[in-house]
Amino acid sequence: MPKKILVVDDEKPISDIIKFNLTKEGFDVETAYDGEEAVEKVEEYNPDLMILDLMLPKKDGLEVAREVRQTHDMPIIMVTAKGAEIDKVLGLEMGADDYVTKPFSNRELVARVKANLRRRDIVQKAVEVTQQKEKEQENNDIQLGNLVIKPDAYLVEKNGSKIELTHREFELLYYMAQHLDQVMTREHLLQTVWGYDYFGDVRTVDVTVHRLREKIEDDPVKPKILVTRRGVGYFVKGQTEE
Repeated sequence: MPKKILVVDDEKPISDIIKFNLTKEGFDVETAYDGEEAVEKVEEYNPDLMILDLMLPKKDGLEVAREVRQTHDMPIIMVTAKGAEIDKVLGLEMGADDYVTKPFSNRELVARVKANLRRRDIVQKAVEVTQQKEKEQENNDIQLGNLVIKPDAYLVEKNGSKIELTHREFELLYYMAQHLDQVMTREHLLQTVWGYDYFGDVRTVDVTVHRLREKIEDDPVKPKILVTRRGVGYFVKGQTEE
């Protein structure tokens, strides 16, 4: 069954070109031309990936990403006509997994789509393997103070309550929790968690770490779980303070 892609752009000629190129690659493609239609199409179509323009009528791309992320975890590639770093950062903070800046080549966009879908497939297969292994083990949960990482359920709990994490946030936290007290550079995390073929830069790691801290730390300004080693990178502490 072909992967389903939802293309959201209010410029129909651009949507048509993207749809044409993705269809040639064997994808099943639907389009939406404003933010409200995009949210509706996500529920109806349940895409495997969404290409989302930042500037949209009715609801902008950031609002669409925020709403969609409440119930769906498919990869989102944010498209913006602006080159300012703040737009990319905002998109990532709202839950986008990747971004491209107009004008972009169709070849690059197709490559990004394939890379994001490939990473998601790898993650899903890894989760399935983890779940199978955990059936053979009594407990594979990771306890970090008041935080519990449950790989079998692909969720994290804090003080007994579920924390809503994106796929990338969970992948980053779980990977680092499996290597307690090991300081990891941004470049290493980008290659390992995002994948060797990711097109972004190390700023993506910083943004994701910032989002994670907002969700898992009692005081994100003074983190006790996901800690910075200045000038080197990040690590998850093996012994966290209650």
